[in-house]
Amino acid sequence: MKVQLLVSDWCTSCHQAEKVWREVSEEREFEFDVVDMGQPEGRELVSRLRLKTIPALVVDGTLIAIGVQTRQQALAIVAAAPPKPAAQAHHVGLSMGSSGRVAVHSSLAYLVAAGGFLAVKGSFFLQGFARVAPLHLFTLGFITFMVYALGEHMLPRFTGNPIRGGWLAWTQLGLAHAGLLMLVSGFLSVWRWLALGGACLAWLALLLFVVRLWPVLWPRPRPVGTVSATDGAVRA
Repeated sequence: MKVQLLVSDWCTSCHQAEKVWREVSEEREFEFDVVDMGQPEGRELVSRLRLKTIPALVVDGTLIAIGVQTRQQALAIVAAAPPKPAAQAHHVGLSMGSSGRVAVHSSLAYLVAAGGFLAVKGSFFLQGFARVAPLHLFTLGFITFMVYALGEHMLPRFTGNPIRGGWLAWTQLGLAHAGLLMLVSGFLSVWRWLALGGACLAWLALLLFVVRLWPVLWPRPRPVGTVSATDGAVRA
């Protein structure tokens, strides 16, 4: 079963519809795409189904409903779908996912921590090994976590390709947090082994982020004979 929710940035009720279907898609096993009507795939759906109102719900290529469904209505529509096992690749929509929001909040928290560190201690007055601790709070904290958040939300929207989330996203964030805190603690305590361990965990988080983004930027080619969303034609 393939469920497509047609939305647009200017549609105020689309965010509510997407929230409902995101929750349902995390529980039931079906292919779920949030399709922006400004993208090629969205324009093709609007033209083929002659849509005039959004949000619009399309199931297996057939227009099922217009407007916002309740949770109970959404579950009834996908009642034939089995419970969902592990998290799979999904298309991002208008709203940022939970892991992305956590990454943004973490980024801002590390920015405040780095600024507070400079205000109270002053990195230029720290001695030796500890002087780079505020710098890592800013770079691996504020900048890197903001890159995580924007990268997992914006790049799939720009490319139209899904990104793997779920436990992969949370593992990445967990490694990033643990690595940064160990790294900063190692610099402040002059325990080089702790800083080295933190650097390894932070590197693993970056590597996992690359693994998640790789199929977004370089997806596998579609088999011959599938429909292209960009040209709406069947490949020979």
